[in-house]
Parts: sequence; structure tokens; C-alpha cells
Amino acid sequence: MSAKASTSQPVVGLSASGALSHAYIKYPPLRCNIPESSGLFYDDGNKIIVSQANNQVFSWKIAPFTPAIAPTSDSISEGPILSIKFSLDGKLIAIQRSNHEIQFQHRETGETFTQKCKSESESILGFFWTDCPLCDIVFVKTSGLDLFAYNSEFNMLHLVETRKLNVSWYVYTHESRLVLLASGMQCKAFTGFQLSSVGIIRLPKFEMMMAKAEANSKPVLASKDVYIITVYGRIYCLQVDRVAMLLHSYRFYRDAVVQQGSLPIYSTKISVSVVDNVLLVHQVDAKVVILYDIFLDSRAPISAPLPLLLRGLPRSSSIGIRSNRKNGDNSEANYLSDLEAIIYGDDWNFLTPDLICDVSNKIMWKLHLDLEAIAASSSDVTSVLEFLQRRKLDANKAKHLCLAMSRTVILERRPLSMVARVIDVLVSSYAHSLKTGGYFKGARSDKMATSSAPHENILSAGCMASASGATITGKSFEYGTACLEGEYFQASASSGTDLEDISTAVYFRTDTNIGTSKVPIDTGIQKIEVQPPSLQTDHDGTRNNLSGTSVSGMQEPQLTSPVISPDEMYSFVFCPAEEEMAGDPSYLVAIMIEFLRSASSEKIKVHPNFYVLTVQLLARNEQFAELGLFIINKVLEPSREVALQLLESGRQNRQTRKLGLDMLRQLNLHHDYVVSLAQEGYYLEALRYTRKHKVVTVRPSLFLEGAFASKDPQILAAVLRFFSDFLPGFSHTSDHKIYYHLLTDITMAPVT
Repeated sequence: MSAKASTSQPVVGLSASGALSHAYIKYPPLRCNIPESSGLFYDDGNKIIVSQANNQVFSWKIAPFTPAIAPTSDSISEGPILSIKFSLDGKLIAIQRSNHEIQFQHRETGETFTQKCKSESESILGFFWTDCPLCDIVFVKTSGLDLFAYNSEFNMLHLVETRKLNVSWYVYTHESRLVLLASGMQCKAFTGFQLSSVGIIRLPKFEMMMAKAEANSKPVLASKDVYIITVYGRIYCLQVDRVAMLLHSYRFYRDAVVQQGSLPIYSTKISVSVVDNVLLVHQVDAKVVILYDIFLDSRAPISAPLPLLLRGLPRSSSIGIRSNRKNGDNSEANYLSDLEAIIYGDDWNFLTPDLICDVSNKIMWKLHLDLEAIAASSSDVTSVLEFLQRRKLDANKAKHLCLAMSRTVILERRPLSMVARVIDVLVSSYAHSLKTGGYFKGARSDKMATSSAPHENILSAGCMASASGATITGKSFEYGTACLEGEYFQASASSGTDLEDISTAVYFRTDTNIGTSKVPIDTGIQKIEVQPPSLQTDHDGTRNNLSGTSVSGMQEPQLTSPVISPDEMYSFVFCPAEEEMAGDPSYLVAIMIEFLRSASSEKIKVHPNFYVLTVQLLARNEQFAELGLFIINKVLEPSREVALQLLESGRQNRQTRKLGLDMLRQLNLHHDYVVSLAQEGYYLEALRYTRKHKVVTVRPSLFLEGAFASKDPQILAAVLRFFSDFLPGFSHTSDHKIYYHLLTDITMAPVT
């Protein structure tokens, strides 16, 4: 197994301009190359990479993945190392020295003790730390499981329980807290245990399917062909069947293991990763990766197979790769070309869930999804939006794409039925996030649900659900770490969500004042000015403003959910579409009505600015009859903003203006109603309304100026008399003195 590829081997995954990929690794990697170090070990429970050199162990934290992170070191005693893992609280180091012995060392005091097998006939296959309340560490032996609790007072392990059974090999992931023990001649019989934070769950025994190449052949299943994955909070097991060229999937419930179908494979060497709940099946021999979204009950891939690319490589290094390969230069650029050449190399080890360890070069890569490329590869806008709404890791990019796609289908004047489906996807996703409490605005915590975090109850009522294999369709749901699911019984697909989060989820929520209109009301009704907020997204160092306006200096916090609120639909979809679309606005109005229908069906409140824009479009197209019907039938919800816009648009239609006045009165907006009557010249009616409803906020000068402008001394006298009686002390104000003298002048003036 060579650490470097030969120069004759073709370079795979060059990050050249125009290269297309749905998954990629990003330069620079995390380098774990310590001089004179031997081997790399992955501590799944603590999410760290461990290397040993000169009686020291060096560890790199990989959650969050930071390539420039420096390692921490601990001194250990000399001896062979088969495996090394830290306790979940970080106080102990466990080192498997042989198949019969594990050594423990306290990191602060340096004290050590050893735990050995009681019988020479059994051997230790491996071990893992756990947050189960019954034990702290589990030894997996050929004779079964030994569960130990650590006694800090005596610095020793205490045997809590032993589970006797024959074990050939095992697989375990800390993310699922599930261990699968293989047994039998073909190693296809399995017993599973989930060591959760509330106890131990034993799964029923089951066998995996294996095709036979010949009638009398009995292929043996290897541990490298079995993967435990967690997708959307559900625990699955994937098994490679090289004879049938299939990847079988099994779903775990507390009292059943259900076969969920099979995926075709096109390579004899297969590896599996999970990135943001998307299943990546690496066809290593073919050097391509196929993506599956198993949230839906479909075995079709998301898109066509494409290679895994290396991105983020400096341009100078990319140029140097080509020139140095010709010149035989052993510079850093040539070293980078070697890294590219061994993509899907023999020394690549895929770690749960989204890491790649290049053992020969002692580097770590992290897998990423290219959401933009995935979205561009499908013409089914509705399916792409549903996929994007389920993405969490790059919620900024997913949200940006959803808004851009929604705006595009409107600008391209796609069929109304298609746009309605797009709207339904976004509205239902937002509604569900509100119901689950998963939508708020804030910074995303980079702290992962590591082993040191408390593991929540996975046996609560939320996990008591169907094992029928039916999946929830049509709406996204919140998810975290996995749990085993409820009892196995037949149920319909509408039985509800069949999982419960373990880790505390972090979600996104926007401010309630997004898209609010600024409508100053003083002496008259002014034009409504809507100032949409700036939604920024930071992708590869580029900050984008979806509304097309200038970006302020304040940077938007990292989003944790791509769901889109009605305020954001208004600000970043409908407003830009209204500005760019020319001609008859009937199409846009029809789409906005569809949005109101969808929001109403989900009982979502729409901001008044949305109704204001609808009124503007209808009035601009002189559809006053339709506008009146929308107001009377409450299609457009009454509000102050809508009423003021009706008054503004009613300058061209008196009936529309009357609707605005009636709405102000119905909403008990007395001040605005009185001001509007005064603007119309109905001073006496406005004064009677002011007296009846005790509207003390009205400025007398507004009425006095209008009455004087009418040149009717009776109206001016009535206004002066009203405010003298209604407002104490008015007779001593400057307004009273000025207009009293003006009234005197008018009445004393000779009639011509």
C-alpha cells in the first residue's frame, strides 16, 4: 500500500474551472503528521484523532472541523498500541495493549492500572466509552460484552454486567450508541444493543441477506461491509453484498429490524458517508459518488454519479501542479498534486459520519455538499425545494437558493399550478417549524453533540411510533441524534413522526419586524414606504444581498434553518418580482392570492405589507371591483397599513377610498379616521366623531387651517367653539388667538 501515487496514475478530482461535482473535500486538510509518529486512531466518542510518537499521544479535535487547530499531548508509558480512546469526561486514557489487556491512565496524576481478560481463551476485539448510567466503558470480547463502571476513589474498574454470546466482530458508532455483534459461520447473524442515557436496549436477533456466487459457496460477511448510519434521527444499517452488487438497508426499531430495500452499487469497493442527512455512497473503484435522500420513500439517487472534487486549492498551486509535473519538481505544489492523485486511494478510511482519513499522508478531510450544483442538476423545482428545506449544515446557502428559485419561477411566468406547489412547499415547511419550535434567529453553535454532552431520553413517548417502514412525506421535520423507535406494528403513513431528538437542536427565527412599513401619520396620509431588510449569505467569502439593495455593515448571524417566513417571501421574492415584472400585474396578483391561500390553510399570519402590495397592484391595474371583493370577503386582512393604502389608491376611485375609511373605523383607529375625514373636508363630521370617541390626540391646527381655507366663517366658528369646549385651556393658546382674530376679520369684512 503506497503512501503516494505514481506519476503515471491519472489525477482524479482536480478542482479545475468548470468541473462539476455534488460532493467535495475542501483544502486545506487537517494535518496530523507528527515526526516519528506511528498510525492514526479515531476516537468516535470524543470526535478526536489520536497519533502516538515517542511515548506521547497527540490528539486533534475535529468537531468543529478546523484545519489549523494545534494538537494537545499526553505522556504515556512505552508499549504496543492497538487502540486508544479518551473517556467521555476527558479524564482517562484507555490504551489497548494486546488482545487480552487494556491499560488506563489518569491524565492529571499519571496513575495507571490494567484490566485483563479472566480467561486466556477469550480475546478483546475492542472497547468503547459510553454515557449509559449503568456503566462507563464496554469491552467487546469474543465471548460477549463486559460492562464496567469506573471507581475514581480506588482508581479501578468494577464489573457491572456480562452479556454472554459468541462474537466474531462488531461495529459501533457513538452517534447511534448502537453496537452490532456478528456471529455464525458466515458472520451474518447479528445481535444489537443500544447503550442509551436511560439504559440498555437489546434488539432482536436478525440475519443479513447474502447472495451466493455458486451453489455450494458460503461467503463470509466482513466488518468493513457493514455501516451504521444515522439519517434524520433514524438509525439504519447498510450492508454491502458484492455478489448481488447491492447495498441492503435495515432500519432499527426497539422490537424489530426491518429490511428497507436495496440500492444498486457499481463498484466492488464501497464506502458510505452521511453529510447533512444525505447518504453518500462512494463507488471507490469507479471514483464517483452517488447521493441519496432517504427521507422520502424512494431509492432513486438525487442526481447522476459524479466524481469527488478537491476545492479551495490556491490558484498558484493549481498552476504549479501542471508545470511541476512536467518538470519533475518536488515542491509543495507537486506534493499537493499527489494529494489530488490519491482521491479514493487505497489508504483512505471513511469515518462516521462525514470524515476521510488519509492514513498514508496523515491528513483528515471533511466532506461537503454543493447545494447549488445539486439544485442545478434537476428540473423538478418542487423536489429541489423540498430537498433544500431539509438541509441544516449550510442553511444560509439553502435559504439563498430557495429564495432565488422561487423568484425565478415567478419572473419566468411559469404555470400558476407549478408556482402554487412551490409556495405550498415553502409555507408548509415554515408552518411545521413553527409548530415544533424550530424557527428562530441567532448564531449557530459550532459545538457538536459530543460524548461529553448529556444524552437525552430516547425511550420517551415521542419514540413510541410505527416500525412499518412508512416515512413522513410532504413536510420536513426537526431532527438530531438518533433513537430506536417504537414497537413494531402496522400503521398508515399519516401516523406521525416516529423519532425524537436526542441532542438539543438549534434553529432559526427571524425578527417579527422584518418588512415592516414606515407610515408616518401626522396631518395627512403619506405614501407608504416599505423598506425590506437585507438578508445576507456568506458563501466562500462572498456576501450576497438577495433583495439587490446595498448591504449594511452589520453581518447576518449564521442561520440554522433554511425555512422562509412570509416576511422574507414578501421582501425577497414578491417585492423584487414586482419591481422587475412589467406589463399586466394580474399574474403576480394571482400568485400572491395563491400564497394567501396556502398561508391561510396553515393558519400563518401574513404581514400587512403583503396585503398593501396586493392593493397597489390591483389599483395600478384599475381592478377596483376585484379589490372591493377582496376587502369585503376578508381575503385581504384589515389593518392600518391596508386602510391607508386604500385611501391612497382611492384617489382614483371613491368607493375604494370609502373602504379605507370604513376599515379605519372598524379597527377603532380613531385618530387616523378623524384625520382622514378632515383631509376629505368633512370637518363637522370629524368633530362629532372626535367628541363621541374622545379623540384627544388630534391637533386643533389641522381643523383650523382647513376651516379657514374653506372661507366659511360658520365652519371656522364651529371649530373654534368645539375646541374651546372640548380641550381645557384652548382659549388661551396661540391657535385660538390667531384664528379668533381671523374669524373676526372675516365677519367684519364688507360684503362686495
